[in-house]
Amino acid sequence: MNRRRLTTTAVASLLGATTVAVGIPAYGADAAPSYVALGDSYSSGLGAGDYDSDSGDCKRSAKAYAEQWAAANSPASFDFTACSGAVTDDVLADQLGPLSASTGLVSISIGGNDAGFADTMQACVLQGESVCLTKIEEAKSFINGTLPGKLDGVYNAISERSPSAQVVVMGYPRIYKLDGECSVGLSEKSREAINSASDTLNDVISKRAADHGFAFGDVRDAFTGHEICSGDSWLHSVTVPVGESYHPTAAGQSGGYLPVMEAAS
Repeated sequence: MNRRRLTTTAVASLLGATTVAVGIPAYGADAAPSYVALGDSYSSGLGAGDYDSDSGDCKRSAKAYAEQWAAANSPASFDFTACSGAVTDDVLADQLGPLSASTGLVSISIGGNDAGFADTMQACVLQGESVCLTKIEEAKSFINGTLPGKLDGVYNAISERSPSAQVVVMGYPRIYKLDGECSVGLSEKSREAINSASDTLNDVISKRAADHGFAFGDVRDAFTGHEICSGDSWLHSVTVPVGESYHPTAAGQSGGYLPVMEAAS
């Protein structure tokens, strides 16, 4: 899998405010540490455009929050291995190469694809409310029963390779504004169930992150008022190509994910 490295000597500092329970100190006058960005399409920047041609189907965007954080904070080195479509097994097999004992900061979003997010959304769009609600309950069962162990495998591997790194686990936004401006499309009951599944996913991820001593970057508040049906969405609805559907736009990466990453790091 391709990866990119950026090395600079600039010094950066961050505000120390954080929205997470596990705090990470601001760097102050010290150079920002070596940074490795792992994860799935929400981290690679699918939906934001401006993709690195060398990243192929991983669709790594120059507008992804990780790229923007690195550009603003000049880490000692930057490796970007997040990949669209990644599940926990893909992170373990393909993304951990840049991690080392000298890595100081790691970010990751993972778990949505394991839970079948794309297939669930497709079913909701194409097969109606009854099938949608059934698929969502199946996804929740997986999230509560199987996903914690898969997350533990990834988090353990990160800690083993980079025991001194500060790790920021990024969550997922709610997709829909309920009682919003959408007059067609999914039923309100389906939209509510999709948001509930997002909350379940975030709850499980945040608990596993905390148990490993990692920070959790909760983006739900940042996206509030910018969901689909809000009239000012930072998330794509159904798109062509279809793969970008239900992913953050460039504004979602810069206005939603980046501030949470900055506050948590």
